Amino acid sequence: MSHRTNTSTRFGFVRRYPFDLAAVSVAALLAYVIVTTFGSDSTLRLFATFPLALFLPGYATVSILFPAGKRNARRTASTAAVARPRGIDLVERAGLSFVLSLAITPVSLLVLPLTEWGLTSTSVAAGLCIGTVVIAQIAVVRRLRTPEGERFSGSLTAVVDRLRRDESGGSTVSSILLVLAIGMAISSLFVGFLMPVSAGGFTELALYSEDEDGEMVAGRLPSEVESGESIPFILSIENQEGEPQDYTVVVQQQVVEDGEVVERTELNRIDASVSDGATETGERSVTPTVAPNQTVRISMLLYHGEPPDEPTNENADQETHFWVRVTGG
Repeated sequence: MSHRTNTSTRFGFVRRYPFDLAAVSVAALLAYVIVTTFGSDSTLRLFATFPLALFLPGYATVSILFPAGKRNARRTASTAAVARPRGIDLVERAGLSFVLSLAITPVSLLVLPLTEWGLTSTSVAAGLCIGTVVIAQIAVVRRLRTPEGERFSGSLTAVVDRLRRDESGGSTVSSILLVLAIGMAISSLFVGFLMPVSAGGFTELALYSEDEDGEMVAGRLPSEVESGESIPFILSIENQEGEPQDYTVVVQQQVVEDGEVVERTELNRIDASVSDGATETGERSVTPTVAPNQTVRISMLLYHGEPPDEPTNENADQETHFWVRVTGG
């Protein structure tokens, strides 16, 4: 004798899955895709960053803390002797979501540099996305364990009905406007911190040498070399531009008189592709070509992409240099 599985039982959990927490999880995943797909100058990426950093993590956390909806005065009085989860209304949830997000996001920014992923736009977006989705699933379990009559419902229909039943409609509208104003103020503050990082991404160029233990050290390049002798060095390029970059480094020998470059000689070109948040290092060497008893400046001129026809220290995106005197007869 066979028994037919009840379709309503099979999909009962799906129907009871909170709409608002499902929307929070999907929005977090969508924001992560946008942040990691579009460049740092994209407006869409900036707008996707706002909810991911300022609202979604906090809303998921509030849903864990307050799985119940706000009860009216009559229901509260009749159930005063029964221990039930305390609930809050929609406006209070929105306000707390902004506040808790402002507490959660800085914590992730402090923890990520201590991990192997480092502090990059991709790692921050991934951390906030994963954290939001995980917290939202815990909130789902917490809410479904709350008695159905007390349970908060985040569906659009329930929200509209709740607003219609509210006797103090004017105060509700005022509260919503207040929350929106707070959210806009916080967003403006967040933009003030975000834009310098986004628009002010940087590339760092550095020169190192090796000590006796094989460790990289700065400031120990030789100040004198014999004629025809090469100078070993380690070139380091750190990319914090927010996206992968292709670089060209022009190694140039410069004869300087009275502060002016009177002769330039290109000794080498170095091409490098560096992913966002990474640092590439490589061992190189350079051999000055001037006559003995002359002092020259060896400049490393870094450019994004192809350099101009006449590379100089002034038109380079980044530059570093050292002085060396060529000795010998």
